[in-house]
Amino acid sequence: MDRVDRPYVGIPSFLRTPICADLSDLDADVAILGVPFDEGSPFLPGSRMGPRALREHSLRFSPRGVYDPETGNEYLAAELTGGLIADVGDVDIRPTNTEATFENITASVRAILERGAMPVVLGGDHSITYPIFRAFDRPVHVIQFDAHCDYGSFEHGLRYTNGHAFRHVAAMETALSLTQVGIRSLRNSKDQIDEIRADGNRVIPMGQFRSLGPSGIAELLPPGSPVYVSIDVDALDMSLVPGCVSAEPDGMSYPELRDSLRAIAERHEIIGFDFVEVNPPLDVGTGVTAYLGALVVIEFLGHICNQPRWIERRENRRVAAR
Repeated sequence: MDRVDRPYVGIPSFLRTPICADLSDLDADVAILGVPFDEGSPFLPGSRMGPRALREHSLRFSPRGVYDPETGNEYLAAELTGGLIADVGDVDIRPTNTEATFENITASVRAILERGAMPVVLGGDHSITYPIFRAFDRPVHVIQFDAHCDYGSFEHGLRYTNGHAFRHVAAMETALSLTQVGIRSLRNSKDQIDEIRADGNRVIPMGQFRSLGPSGIAELLPPGSPVYVSIDVDALDMSLVPGCVSAEPDGMSYPELRDSLRAIAERHEIIGFDFVEVNPPLDVGTGVTAYLGALVVIEFLGHICNQPRWIERRENRRVAAR
């Protein structure tokens, strides 16, 4: 008997994809991984509940593919109906032992990569990007959508807050470049931004972002570049994201972020991405921030999987399975 399965029914895997509890059994092209960690947030906790909220709101979308009435395009139908996306659950969190948790994050992402899948990671606060990124062995470019630089110096014994992640990332040999898009908060210091640029990285404030446009952002890197993308929900304007502790005014509209991610997916090889800093306890009753976050993840993933390089990979997989 066919089930109706309304959004409030069932186990909330992301987009109702199959659950893979053992990464050694992973047989998919995309692995959804939750990291319910917010001990890197120095202000208000709560983003540890982000992965669960994002999964719950993903149930509001069709598990057979999503359709955009504006463009007439359908996305993720082959992936969802063919079992090519798996939800691999959450990283095991070791409360108050940040380094142990980070080791677990890196190990989980590395296991996903070893199985040939692309990791899509749901946070959690932005500190998690560092242990995610260090799981990658190949050199790649990093594009960060954010209101803040998260390039803090290691002072007062602090190294692993959400304000330190990209100092770690940029220092790694596997980071070919770092491009920070949407930077605007007056809490970013001049010294920090000057240092980022002196280290050979790009900082794109909102005015420059609007001048360049989505295509201009994608064209900052050579075509076909391997790219890891990190998306902080506070890249969006604070009016859109009440469930975000670090929201700032004068941020991106949803179309600006969506079109930028689409342009990057069309021009480059996306090797993984994360979406962070949804804070459900701060959200309004409808959970609009978590819903918007799920939409960003789904639409970006749809654009990645709609590219010729990905379709070719999918067809090769289908032939090999025969």
